[in-house]
Amino acid sequence: MKQHLTFREDGTFTIVQFTDVHMKAGGEADDRTLALMSAVLEQEKPDLVVFTGDVIEANRCDDPLHRFHLAASVVETSGTPWAVVFGNHDTEAKITRRQLMDQACSYSHCLAEPGLEALNGEGNYVLSVKDSSGRPSTALYFFDSGSVSTIPHVKGYGWIQRDQIAWYEEQSLGLTASNGGVPLPALAFFHIPLPEYAEVWNREVCYGNQFEKVCCPMLNTGLFASMVEMGDVMGTFAGHDHANDYWGALHGIRLCYGRATGYNTYGREGFPRGARMIRLRSGERQFDTWLRLDDGSLVLNQQEHQPETVAK
Repeated sequence: MKQHLTFREDGTFTIVQFTDVHMKAGGEADDRTLALMSAVLEQEKPDLVVFTGDVIEANRCDDPLHRFHLAASVVETSGTPWAVVFGNHDTEAKITRRQLMDQACSYSHCLAEPGLEALNGEGNYVLSVKDSSGRPSTALYFFDSGSVSTIPHVKGYGWIQRDQIAWYEEQSLGLTASNGGVPLPALAFFHIPLPEYAEVWNREVCYGNQFEKVCCPMLNTGLFASMVEMGDVMGTFAGHDHANDYWGALHGIRLCYGRATGYNTYGREGFPRGARMIRLRSGERQFDTWLRLDDGSLVLNQQEHQPETVAK
């Protein structure tokens, strides 16, 4: 029986975001990635781990399921509940999203779900974190952001499609109704950043680094607008761009990058691997976030970035 997520007695709930783990065919780089993940879990002792895509790089894996198993086993061994959304590299070859999701769901501590078959993508689901009385206090939304564009004349990466947004709105409305008409505080996790990630960097004060272009889809299908309208999502968490780790607030929602975790992929000199930490407090519409780096150090306050364009 799958376990429930519950705030601790002190009212906190801590999430580790591992992103772009990029397990491949073994060797020292993969070993360092697994060691980093294990160290973060030991240092932070989180209540939940979320993999935000590209757990494996399937096209370069000798055995995709085995490489996924190695990453998952680090968390399973710790006894920590975990969830996952897929990225563009997870199923680029040799394996399907359904096969990978079936593997994930076979683990005792994995809370991921395939989601409705009628929806685009694999793994659109929502989890709730309950308070001491057993009532949902925070919602966690998970979206499959796709891989690459499926429309020939639209280039670039995939996107969260409109049926997924309609599903989110239905879930949000239901949770709001159950919460006495007040939107339930929520977070959202996906792999490919929304177009608004570029907008917030250019228009608002942000905290952290942008060392590469925001590789968002060419189409904006309106998920961010829907989240603003629903009034529940406090923050979103993406990966995909290994040399970006900033966050900034746009229209009341904090758009956050994780910190790239895997060594067997591209990075940037002087930009250590690590993980993003998220801490919720029961009954509060806010969260704290910081970075845990591969040398064990913490980055509690990231450097401030002033926008190129002043928001009006």
